[in-house]
Amino acid sequence: MERIEQFVHIHRNSFLLLSAGLYGQKEWDVLFKIQLRFLGNNLKIIPSHNAGDMVRSMLTIAKVTSKPHADSVRDRIAMTRAQIIERSPVWEMLRQWQLNVV
Repeated sequence: MERIEQFVHIHRNSFLLLSAGLYGQKEWDVLFKIQLRFLGNNLKIIPSHNAGDMVRSMLTIAKVTSKPHADSVRDRIAMTRAQIIERSPVWEMLRQWQLNVV
């Protein structure tokens, strides 16, 4: 826990890759305790089952946090959010309700 805490204090965007062949009750308990301990910090916890999962996760983290790709991901998320709001029946109902009130 101390090493994780030092890592979180040093790095603004922290990722913790936890590896276990199988996730039984003991492993999920450890994961839950780490999540509770670092709740509110900028620590992302990623469980993995093997070395291949860890490598894929590291490559994804590297891609998403690199400047050009991060901008592209941010733009896609904003576009997706706009489409969800535009097509959402809840938002449509609120728009209609607001028009009826005015």
